[in-house]
Amino acid sequence: MSSSTLPGDMVRRLVSVGERQGLDGASLLRRAGVPADAARLPGVAISQAAELTRELWLLTGDELFGLGPPIPLGSFRFMMRSMIHVPDLRAALQRLTEAGEVLTGMPGVRVMAGETLVEVELDVSELDDPDHLGAEMFATVIHRMLGWLVGRRIALLDLRLPWPAPPYAADYEIVFGRHPVFDAARLSLAFDRRMLSAPLVRDEEQLDDYLTDQPNVWFATRDYGSSTADRVRKILARGLSGHWPAPDDIAARLSVSTQHLRRLLRAEHTSIGRLKQDILLEAAVASLSRGEESVEELARRLGFSEASAFRRAFRRWTGRPPGAYRPAGGRESASTGEGAGR
Repeated sequence: MSSSTLPGDMVRRLVSVGERQGLDGASLLRRAGVPADAARLPGVAISQAAELTRELWLLTGDELFGLGPPIPLGSFRFMMRSMIHVPDLRAALQRLTEAGEVLTGMPGVRVMAGETLVEVELDVSELDDPDHLGAEMFATVIHRMLGWLVGRRIALLDLRLPWPAPPYAADYEIVFGRHPVFDAARLSLAFDRRMLSAPLVRDEEQLDDYLTDQPNVWFATRDYGSSTADRVRKILARGLSGHWPAPDDIAARLSVSTQHLRRLLRAEHTSIGRLKQDILLEAAVASLSRGEESVEELARRLGFSEASAFRRAFRRWTGRPPGAYRPAGGRESASTGEGAGR
């Protein structure tokens, strides 16, 4: 999966959670604008999984979808507002621990600081969560939220999950940046103790933007707006409207030379071309899985000179033809029968 898509299995598990709460799975997918067979597709756009998550929040009235003691909507927002003004990560973790003690339904959090590591233990024992979706999302939210507060990714040095390795085990490394230890006694994340002194760098205005962008930022694997790559991606994303900015234009926007911009991106293991590819791939997967436009129309909209060039690029990016991402009954290419998977 790229940083712009999630495994199709994520849709299956989200729908399964809804069905366990008495919701109709097909209706849930329609409300979220997600194709009925998205779970069988190789991947789904982050935006689609995010919309499905928002629908579950709305319909269950619970920030963990009824998987345990109810967490009223707005609890995460309340917790974040209690943390935004503390000076450093150490104080933020203290507020997080307190939130686990006083907020209705929120799993408990225990923080243990050793000589070299800080271990954050999350108590998910009260969850009725056979697919482990709630526990995963809780761990993801905590990891993402702490990184966002200090403005940089918090590299995990240990990740322990109290369930067997699932078929999608490799995806955990994409989400957390580290392969977990499965069948552990408890769910825990550990990072370098020196991070405790990292200052919080966010303000109320940034928090409002962050909260508005939930749950997209929980599913994304980028560095929460603080990295050069993320800033370049935001500038590049405007290219979907018809004009892709040149490297010199991007560098000027960031007040650096083009050469220095390329060095910064190399240090983050990416490039302008790779970031543009991620943007195109996300837009392509979202369109293909909705099945609302032909491959020719999609290729034209994304700026390819012809559909064959788009097909070659898509296969290079994903290892599969565009037809593999088509829902049943999606629009076929008029000239090639792309909907048949060619």
